[in-house]
Amino acid sequence: MTTPTLTSQSDAHSQTTNGRWNFTVNLLDITFITLGFSMISRDTVIPALMSTLTDSKIVIGLIPALWAMGYYLPQLLMANFTEGLRYKKPFVVVVSGIGERLPYPLMALAIWLWAVDRPTWAVVVLLGGLLTVSTGAGIATPAWYDMIAKVIPVKRRGIWSGTGRSLGAGLGIIGAYFVGLILVTFPYPNNYAILFLVASFWIILSWVALTLNREPPSEHVKPKISTRQYLRQLPNILRRNPNYTRYLISRSTIQLGAMAAGFYMVYGAERFTFDGATIGALTSVIIGTQAVMNLVWGSLGDRFGHKLVLMTGAFLMAAASLLAWQAQSVIWIGVVLFLLGCYTSAEMVSALNIILEFCSPEDRPTYIGLTNTLLAPVVTVSPIFGGWLAEVTGFPVLFVTAIAASTIGGLMLTFWVKDPRQADDGMMR
Repeated sequence: MTTPTLTSQSDAHSQTTNGRWNFTVNLLDITFITLGFSMISRDTVIPALMSTLTDSKIVIGLIPALWAMGYYLPQLLMANFTEGLRYKKPFVVVVSGIGERLPYPLMALAIWLWAVDRPTWAVVVLLGGLLTVSTGAGIATPAWYDMIAKVIPVKRRGIWSGTGRSLGAGLGIIGAYFVGLILVTFPYPNNYAILFLVASFWIILSWVALTLNREPPSEHVKPKISTRQYLRQLPNILRRNPNYTRYLISRSTIQLGAMAAGFYMVYGAERFTFDGATIGALTSVIIGTQAVMNLVWGSLGDRFGHKLVLMTGAFLMAAASLLAWQAQSVIWIGVVLFLLGCYTSAEMVSALNIILEFCSPEDRPTYIGLTNTLLAPVVTVSPIFGGWLAEVTGFPVLFVTAIAASTIGGLMLTFWVKDPRQADDGMMR
């Protein structure tokens, strides 16, 4: 009779030890990748670089569009494959290493070789590299987040995500100083190439931390079915869970309101003229904001639900576009980026965490993939549409359109969607 008791105690000790280990290594993973991304921010550094390579605002709008297309579209097809894996880590390690990390040093090389003499080539490689990175992330995400759901309990996911991103952003504030220093000290385009190389180091280091996960086998593994049969089942999810369907509609509207986010720096640079030091300072604003707000949103999400975080972020996004429309100086752009940082942080902390609360454990990859794939058209097209509005009608029309969409989406999420933790058809796991 004593053997089962000893085994149970041993298992409990192992689960506790592995739980602490997994929390730590995933904290390091998200910290390092956040630091790397902050040094080549898609909100500040990359748009500033692109504006030196091309005058086309539509091309600049392709930065978030291609990222969204690569990240969101593959996930639904990968969910069917993921649900048949008892262990997710091996698949995640390979895909995220080759697809999500490797392109960054290659982009640095393209900037160094072609930014001056063949800027079109540099633009093509940069856009292709971002698409490759986002596609790698999209392919890996259903398996990665299902692994996260196994190794980190539901009421620690917010603090894990928030703390990791805050640590990365906190280090990124120091990094932002070096962003400005590198941009000012080294001649163009070597300065941008160096930034990409430094960022690559931290992004690859995050992958090393990812490989250290101790993943238990999945308790529920669905039998493999054909892709056609799998896709036929998906409409039933939307019919069975109307609250989830309302959430998707609300989030699509909010994402439409984010169409202006990639143009704040371009607009500010055209109106007020930014040098390298200014770009570094504005990067530190958005990173510093995320460092603080990741912790705030993570704590709020764990205690009060991730719906609160997302709907607050939507209204802050509307406020950012409003202030950008009325901006009178560089200081105003700094406030705009502060609000953008709040919105971006809310999305990073809560957008995936809330999905896990709409479904049972065996359905997590499908819900993650379905959510992101259905959001893909809006997230992909909206920044291109925003670039067209800015180029054809001007920035004020772009900002007004973004304000309206963000506000409407926020109201829909507030009054139309029930928090899945309290809703009858929500299933917190």
